[in-house]
This record gives sequence, structure tokens and C-alpha cells, in this order.
Amino acid sequence: MSNSNDQSVYYVPHDGWYPVVLAAGLFFMVFGLGDALNAMKSGGDPGWVMSALGFSLFAVVLYFWFAKVIAENHAGLNNAQVKRSYVWGMGWFIFSEVMFFAAFFGALFYTRVLVVSWLGGDGGKAMTGDYLWPEFENTWPVMDNPDNAVFTPPEQSIQLKSFGSLFTYLPFWNTVILVASSFTVHWAHSAIKKGNRSGLVSWLALTVALGFLFVFLQGYEYWELYTHYGLTLDSGIYGSTFFILTGFHGFHVTLGAVILLVQLIRAIRGHFTATDQFGLEAGSWYWHFVDVVWICLFFLVYIV
Repeated sequence: MSNSNDQSVYYVPHDGWYPVVLAAGLFFMVFGLGDALNAMKSGGDPGWVMSALGFSLFAVVLYFWFAKVIAENHAGLNNAQVKRSYVWGMGWFIFSEVMFFAAFFGALFYTRVLVVSWLGGDGGKAMTGDYLWPEFENTWPVMDNPDNAVFTPPEQSIQLKSFGSLFTYLPFWNTVILVASSFTVHWAHSAIKKGNRSGLVSWLALTVALGFLFVFLQGYEYWELYTHYGLTLDSGIYGSTFFILTGFHGFHVTLGAVILLVQLIRAIRGHFTATDQFGLEAGSWYWHFVDVVWICLFFLVYIV
């Protein structure tokens, strides 16, 4: 173990079981999820036992691992070099998430700007549309499919019809909620930097409530789409791109809300000071990230 007063070296913890069990949990979760999806596709019983077991292992390891890191920090073992590694680690994690969403936004761009245009005969690709899909019309969203025996076309799109109906448009209010939550988490962070613990708890509690409200409203939106719009994962390229982008973003919002909920519990228990609040700071970075992704998603999927 290194001297925690030496700011140029790391504190090296003892051997632990966390990485091995975490890797096993991730394996069972992903393998079980893939097996369940294949079973659903073939009409069999998905059986979520393996994926549930993997997720449980994953959650348990994260709980004990982060609890250990927090205890080490309270014991004064995290010197400046260790804290610097935390900052870089969180930065690279968020960068990987940026690349993750960039791939899906790239797929949306490729579909809308290139594929739909080529099938419609634009860009010198007239023969492409004539050969593959002569009846195709160059419009987005694609409300019809080349084989409606395989795909079920949606009855209507979720895109905003006119700006006059903006204030009755659920995705707009979800945008307001998420943008507002970015302000509240910033105010929570500012409060603890000033030593205002009551302000930290109040603003952070409001942020968590707004985050879970967003998730609830998105779930309600999905129910509306499936029951009244006919927009599902079986609706062809429009349904696929819509649910992949909004679904993965919804998962990230849920994850971010859980992270901030943990920070709220820590704040209530007296954690964080004006000079030591990286857990909260890292959670707020992640929350701002999902907020920016949603703003891009709102304009590119719902508006344009």
C-alpha cells in the first residue's frame, strides 16, 4: 500500500473478487439475453432466468465494489493521482457512450439521407429504385415496406405535425423535463461546492424525480405508439431506427437516474463536502450527456 500523502503514486488495493464475478455476471446476462431473443423469434419460451441471474450478479458486484471505493475515499486513501484517474476514467466512459450513440445516429443518417434518396431515384441512382422497389416514394418516415407480409406498416408517424401543436406534444414535454433536470443537477452540485447540504439534497431529489418522470412518460409514449399508432419494432426501418435510438436513450436515462439516486442517498447520509464530491460530479456529467443526446434525438427523430 502506498503512502496516501504522496501525490505522485497510486493507492493499490488488495486482491479482490470483483472483476472475476463482474465478468461472469456480464457473460450470463448477455448470453441469456441473446438466447431469450432467439427463443422469442422462433416462437418458443424466452426463459429469462440466465439473463436475470447475470444481471443480479452484475448489480451485486457493482454495489460491493462502489461501496469499497467509497470506504477507501473516506479512509483518505484516494490521493490526487487516484482522483485524477477517476476523472480520466469517467471521461473515457462518456466518450465511449458518445461513440455508441454516434453509430446509431450514423445509421439514421445513412438511411434517411442516402438509402431513401437512392431508392427514390435521386443522386444518379435511378436504376436502384427501379430495380429494387419501383413503387417507392422518396419520403420520410417510410410508412410502407417492400414486403408487408413480413413488416407491418405503421398507421401514422410520431413526428410533430405542426409547431402549432407543440404544447400538446408529449416528446416536447419530455424534452422540457430533461433540460430542466440538467439545471437542477447543476444547482445541486453548486450547492455542495458552497457547503449547502440542504440545497444539495433538495435539488438532487428534484433531479431524480424528473429523471424517473421522463422514463415513465417515455413508457407511456411507447404504449401509445403500439396501441394507437401501430408503430412497433416490426414496422420496418422507421420503427427500427426509432425504437433503437429512443430505447437505448431511455435505458441510459434510467441508468443515470439510478446513479443520481445513489448520490442522493449518499448526500442524505452526510457524504460529500465542498472539496470532495466527485461521485456527484461524475453523475452530473453523465446526466448532462444524456440530456445532450436527447436534444439531438428530439430534433433528428421527432422534428426533422
